[in-house]
Amino acid sequence: MDLPHVLLLVVAGLAAGTVNAIAGGGSLITFPSLIATGLPSVAANVTNSVSVFPGYVSSVVGSRADLAGQRGRLVRVLPTCVAGSAAGCVLLLVTPESAFELIVPFLVLGAAATLAFQQRLRGLVGHPRAMSERRAAITLQVVVFVGAVYGGYFGAALGVMYVASLALILDEPLNRINALKNVLSASVGLITVLVFAFFAPVDWAAVLVLAPATIVGGYAGAKLAQRLPAGVLRAVIVTFGTAIGLLLLYRALT
Repeated sequence: MDLPHVLLLVVAGLAAGTVNAIAGGGSLITFPSLIATGLPSVAANVTNSVSVFPGYVSSVVGSRADLAGQRGRLVRVLPTCVAGSAAGCVLLLVTPESAFELIVPFLVLGAAATLAFQQRLRGLVGHPRAMSERRAAITLQVVVFVGAVYGGYFGAALGVMYVASLALILDEPLNRINALKNVLSASVGLITVLVFAFFAPVDWAAVLVLAPATIVGGYAGAKLAQRLPAGVLRAVIVTFGTAIGLLLLYRALT
């Protein structure tokens, strides 16, 4: 790996860590950068998954103030998140990617639209306060599991999808939901690291360059997200989600 490639990955890692902490979708920065260094697509995909994990962890550290009072919720959903992540990793390793790649853009665009029209959708499905405790608990587990499967398989814009769905079923401020998203994303990232490190062609030299940059970017992004008003944070996430979904759709159709 030559110096221009190293500089490219450092810049990509800083940007991706920041974007992941605020909105999600940083993999759409690092994945093409890894391809640009000459890695095949599968190797770039798994190397990317391993590389962005430290950035997710630093995002959790940066947003820990907004996790206050959510310990019980995390204890209940983290086993589901781990199971879903493992299932997604297995899907990536044993099935062709072509069909899923065509579905992914619509999932991302749907997530962005869900967050954009959250209040109207709440009018249709009911406000979280109107949900029974049992229904809310089951819905939360389903959302976490489906998101984790997606994250283990592909992962781009996982944060957008989690924020959009969690905001629909949890009666919490967006910054607290964003902090919860950071923990779930880090958990998905941990499982992908453990699985791909043993069973996939990870380029560890690229990881050593990217990972520290995502740590710095992730912490900075989490701090920035705490200071953004809810309306601005929502607009940023919706904008990133829409852009990422359209980019993925373009790539899938070309």
